[in-house]
Amino acid sequence: MTKENAPGDPVDAIIEQWAAVRPDLDTAAMEVFGRIYRLSRTMGDRMEKAYARFGLSRGEFDVLATLRRSGEPYTLSPRRLSATLMLTTGGMTGRLDKLERAGLLRRSPDPHDRRGLRVTLTEEGLRRIDEAVGAGLAVQTEALNTLNAQQAGHLADLLRQLLAGAVTSGPSS
Repeated sequence: MTKENAPGDPVDAIIEQWAAVRPDLDTAAMEVFGRIYRLSRTMGDRMEKAYARFGLSRGEFDVLATLRRSGEPYTLSPRRLSATLMLTTGGMTGRLDKLERAGLLRRSPDPHDRRGLRVTLTEEGLRRIDEAVGAGLAVQTEALNTLNAQQAGHLADLLRQLLAGAVTSGPSS
């Protein structure tokens, strides 16, 4: 689908409004990032609903998924979890407390560090994250089905490139 025959969306309306009041502005970046932001919000809400069916928030899902992706024995230190999820240790502690109370993970002393802890998925945590990740992927796949495989691959490549550029350029001064 080309721009000429693509259906309009709310971002198009915003761009048209800016063009009417500030025709001097180049709004190409706004067209891209406005859509990325709206897509992120929409999909975030849909993912939250998918995970809620399993009694998980997106943040709790992220903790369990990180442990699951680590491979057997599905164990990491709280510090490693915090770094992977870009969370403060305080934020991580709250999530771990809730997930431990729900029986989805357990904390135990680190056998290699007297001061350290290890966080491990329980059998119920493993079962729950495996179900939740499948449900989340189904939601994402459904949304992505508006593109063919080649378009989806091209979009993934473009977004990878855009993300790398955004990360390396850092905040503007």
